[in-house]
Amino acid sequence: MAWVAEPHMLGPVMKNYRELKFARTLIYTLEKINNDKKLLPGILLGYKILNACGSLNLMRAVLKAVSEEDVKEGCAKVHAFIGHSSSGPTQKINNLISPFGIPQISHLSTCACLSNRDIYPTFFRTVPSDHFQVIALVQLMKQFGWNWIGLIYSYGSYGENGAHAFMELAKKEGICVEYQEMYLQKYSDMELNSIVNVIKNSTSKVILAFMSSSYIRSFLSRIDSMNITGKHWMGSEAWVTAPDLASIKNMHILQGTMGFAIPEAKIPGLTEFLLKLKPSDAPDSAFIRDFWETTFQCSLSASNQTQHKRLCNGSEDLRTIDNDYTDTSESRTVNNVYNAVYAVAHALHNLLQCNNGTNPVTGYGCYNKTDIQPLQVVHSLRKVNFSLLSGGRMFFDENGDSVALYDLVNWQMNRDGSINIVNIGRYDGSLPNGKRFQMKENITVIWGGNHSQVPRSVCTESCPPGNRKVMNKTRQICCFDCLPCADGEIANKTDSSDCMKCPPAYWSNKRKDECVLKLIEFLSYGETMGMVLVIFSCFGFFFTLFTTVIFFAFRKTAIVRANNSELSFLLLFSLKLCFLCSLTFIGRPSEWSCMLRHTAFGITFVLCISCVLGKTIVVLMAFRATLPGSNVMKWFGPLQQRLSVLGFTLIQVLICVLWLTISPPFPYRNMNLYQEKIILECELGSAVGFWAVLGYIGILAVLCFILAFLARKLPDNFNEAKYITFSMLIFCAVWITFIPAYVSSPGKFTVAVEIFAILASSFGLLSCIFFPKCYVIVFKPQLNSKKHVIGKITSKSL
Repeated sequence: MAWVAEPHMLGPVMKNYRELKFARTLIYTLEKINNDKKLLPGILLGYKILNACGSLNLMRAVLKAVSEEDVKEGCAKVHAFIGHSSSGPTQKINNLISPFGIPQISHLSTCACLSNRDIYPTFFRTVPSDHFQVIALVQLMKQFGWNWIGLIYSYGSYGENGAHAFMELAKKEGICVEYQEMYLQKYSDMELNSIVNVIKNSTSKVILAFMSSSYIRSFLSRIDSMNITGKHWMGSEAWVTAPDLASIKNMHILQGTMGFAIPEAKIPGLTEFLLKLKPSDAPDSAFIRDFWETTFQCSLSASNQTQHKRLCNGSEDLRTIDNDYTDTSESRTVNNVYNAVYAVAHALHNLLQCNNGTNPVTGYGCYNKTDIQPLQVVHSLRKVNFSLLSGGRMFFDENGDSVALYDLVNWQMNRDGSINIVNIGRYDGSLPNGKRFQMKENITVIWGGNHSQVPRSVCTESCPPGNRKVMNKTRQICCFDCLPCADGEIANKTDSSDCMKCPPAYWSNKRKDECVLKLIEFLSYGETMGMVLVIFSCFGFFFTLFTTVIFFAFRKTAIVRANNSELSFLLLFSLKLCFLCSLTFIGRPSEWSCMLRHTAFGITFVLCISCVLGKTIVVLMAFRATLPGSNVMKWFGPLQQRLSVLGFTLIQVLICVLWLTISPPFPYRNMNLYQEKIILECELGSAVGFWAVLGYIGILAVLCFILAFLARKLPDNFNEAKYITFSMLIFCAVWITFIPAYVSSPGKFTVAVEIFAILASSFGLLSCIFFPKCYVIVFKPQLNSKKHVIGKITSKSL
């Protein structure tokens, strides 16, 4: 087994102590496996640590390890490679070793590109792919309602591939990237200021920094004094748990930072193993020697001692040192090294199993330890499945990726200024969709940008109910316009794309978020117009009743008897019915009221006009009877008068009966006149019937008007023809103007016009025919005598 690392040597000084920790973790894990009596019993695993400065030297070291043979065993020297920590070198290593069928298990290479089995057929990893990290980041943003994001990424395969994968998935999930800026460590101050200005001028409140740890360190150090505030930072797995970044120095920028990290799991005994390291453990290792001399600023050899370095005296203790190697509080990444070594051990263990002469992994014959080839280890790795210290299980999918397990961490500053990286949630890619991401209960979360609550990072606030979302073709999908629903339409959900039309009997409320029953409108007794019409109707009825009382009280006087008292009383009775029938037009229409109102109106008015027509004929006949030799009154006596009134009225009754029989009026909900309300009205049923009733009344009124007009110049005292003329003139004018007003009036005003026409024509008849007589009876009683009436007639006739 070989460990590949690139310790980033600068001259003789090693700057990356983390790689030493990984290498020592590999050694510890191998010792633990070699002492395990159940896993690979009787077999010892060996290792070789490859390190070189620069990619070219590293490739040479890998190629050398592949080509060497174990002289003692006579077999291939390397069955598996563990590493590299970075995606770029890992790609190159796998391209080099995959033709030999040698597996490579990386503990930190997260580039999604490495999942391509056509290019990297022998690659595996114990760290989740950036593909899964991107999925987790997108789901986290959707969980908090963030759809307007800023993106900063580093140059190189890790940052560029991760940013590209994030933008692709974010677009599919409806998350928009306001800006994407790549950072290079060699950028000039002008180029850096350009990035900073973009961040400051942006409207998004959340920034995702998909950067490697070295790039984020450089970036933060250069923007430290540029006053970037009000932003909530999201970190990628590469740096979100870096202890040196989670310091008081960066808190004015990174306070509340969130990100997904490799699950934490303590490896028993590893801390003691790492801290008890002595140069004597590996006297030939230049790697450890440089680390020791640099850490303690002393020299292990007198020949290398300088005036700036003392000679190491053996009392040096790593427990007194604080650096990347001695920091054992962060066990996330070393746990991946531990799992990678165990994955190879389990693969070898499975290959050495033998059941009835057959290997359960390959299905072929059993293997001896000297028979195992690297390609067989590749096939066996695809089937490993063992428990992890963190509680999950380790296995690889068809692309060599392990299960995506992440801790959601949050950077929180304590009162004493110390920084805690707190686990606030978990992501498990093995669970079904919708259950993969879970926040811990009763956990305190600190938000970046001085936000006391979850920051809002959206391009456009959600369209509230009552509005519909309209896409703006000139902007990203997250930036839209909110337009209110039209009248009669609603949107009862947030961010509705369309407004729904209300059913015919419903209308939208003021907020346009609910359909409510339309207001039902009809002419009621409770409204002002209805009350006014009722008052006038009652006034007309009682005034007619008062006139009747006067005529009855003076029924034996000359003026009452001279004007045909029988027809006068019948006319007064019909006028009272006319005033009362107007009340049937007010109130909620029903089946009976609709039939009653029009028939009652038609019959009572015909009765009224018939009486007036009879009185007109009586006046003409009475005048003719006063002429010498005239015997005309015997042809139109009281019996004929009664029959004429009855006959004219029966014709109208017949018309009404036919109307009610064939197609009677009925209550109707008119939803077409107004959109926002329903007009409850009486539908005519048969328009022919309605206009026949009106037409018959009109014929009688015109006939009465003509006869009265012809009799207008008869002697004054005996003549009421001119009063009938005026009454018919008013009657005809009212009903002629009624027709266009009735047709054009909307809703309840149609009914009001009809009531007005009834009342106006009734008041016209009452005032023109009876008021002059009442005036004479009450105020001029001296004129109410037979002598006065007869005398006037005689003088006129002579």
